[in-house]
Amino acid sequence: MADIALDVAASDKQQDRRKVLDWLKLQDSTFRYVTLGAALTVLLILGGVIVSLIVGSIPALQAFGFGFVTTEKWNPVTEQFGALAPIYGTLVTSAIAMLFAVPVGVGVAIFLTELCPYPLRRPIGVAIELLAGIPSIIYGIWGLFVFAPFLQKHVQPLLIDAFASVPVLSSLFAGPPYGIGVLTAGLILAIMVLPFVASISRDVFETVPAVLKEAAYGCGCTTWEVIRAIVIPYARVGVIGGIMLGLGRALGETMAVTFVIGNAHRISESLLAPGTTISASIANEFTEAVGDLYTSSLIALGLILFVITFIILAIARYMLLRIDRRAGA
Repeated sequence: MADIALDVAASDKQQDRRKVLDWLKLQDSTFRYVTLGAALTVLLILGGVIVSLIVGSIPALQAFGFGFVTTEKWNPVTEQFGALAPIYGTLVTSAIAMLFAVPVGVGVAIFLTELCPYPLRRPIGVAIELLAGIPSIIYGIWGLFVFAPFLQKHVQPLLIDAFASVPVLSSLFAGPPYGIGVLTAGLILAIMVLPFVASISRDVFETVPAVLKEAAYGCGCTTWEVIRAIVIPYARVGVIGGIMLGLGRALGETMAVTFVIGNAHRISESLLAPGTTISASIANEFTEAVGDLYTSSLIALGLILFVITFIILAIARYMLLRIDRRAGA
């Protein structure tokens, strides 16, 4: 009887273990399928966006062909549309933004992690993160009513006079000081992008092992040498990722740029002249678009912006891959 009881107890334990294992296996399978569904959902959404942009752009692309990308003229009355001016404005304003935001943002991150006194690190870090949370329309209003008049009265006349005799720069800073224009839009974008670059760079700098820095200091390196030879090389992948995230924000920004760029469909050599970007053109004109060709041209602008963003992200991934390969070698 005792042997039978032991066998029954052992059988019950095995059944309980099987139930537990089956339940864990079910949980694992459910988790796997849920995460797979989430990943496929993202791909479906992205594919839907691409397909809708392509389908909506077909009338414009059939009407203008490749000339849509190389033509500057934009006239809704005669239904002549060209995307060159918005493409030019998007690339130039983003380049200006990154030219100012990257060195300042990386410098702020280095100061916060290596040089800033401990009592000030948290307040300054919170202030930078608050800049990232300000809505873009607030930046646009501030840029139109405060920043643009300041540039018009104090900065742009100084630039025009200072570079009047310099061959190339005289063309870049020529014309009347409107206040609004490509340069103003680029500077507003720089202010908006800076928190992203600074925050991500600060986070990756904080991951540098302290033992590496202490070893460098022990060898007699200065603070600048430690930053240049230890901190930045160790965290370069994360810094590049932050820069690309900021560049993506700059390329797609709409409302702030719309307020201060002037919204003129033309290409000017001067950075002080009004211009336009792809996002600003779509935001200004989509609600007023009359006719299939006009609407299709605006959708084609969106497709071009998508392609530009994809190319830039692909270049960023390639750069990161090369960096990883060099580090492995």
